[in-house]
Amino acid sequence: MNKISKFIRESRKAAGLTQEEFAARSGLGLRFVRELEQGKTTVRMDKVNEALAMFGMEAVPGRKDAD
Repeated sequence: MNKISKFIRESRKAAGLTQEEFAARSGLGLRFVRELEQGKTTVRMDKVNEALAMFGMEAVPGRKDAD
């Protein structure tokens, strides 16, 4: 989830949006946005995809990186 968290945070900032503004525009709760950006591992994937959709992206299956 860290790559997604980082992508959301960086994309939101690049768009000039606060977490509050991003939450409002995406229809997600502020608490969810904060937890997502902090890398919480137990978030709903449908909501993750709603957040990613703001930037024309979606989470799809892929091979796990060896961190």
